[in-house]
Amino acid sequence: MAEAVPLNMPKLSMAATDATFVEWLVEDGAAVNEGDPIYTVATDKVDSEVEAPAGGILRHGEAEEETEYPVGTRIGSIETSA
Repeated sequence: MAEAVPLNMPKLSMAATDATFVEWLVEDGAAVNEGDPIYTVATDKVDSEVEAPAGGILRHGEAEEETEYPVGTRIGSIETSA
């Protein structure tokens, strides 16, 4: 049975309350491995690549490129086979 690991907007600094979703680095529906860079976010003019927390199939959410979201906002998921 597949399980979905949520991908949420990360808190990249102690003071961060939001961040800008820049872009997906991997296509929707592609297989990813734990630790693969999968998307980029920007805070305070610094871009950071975010790694996959698990291996599986990447599913993009409703996040729009170059849009600011509060920390914790779900932007996608990874379907794993549990």
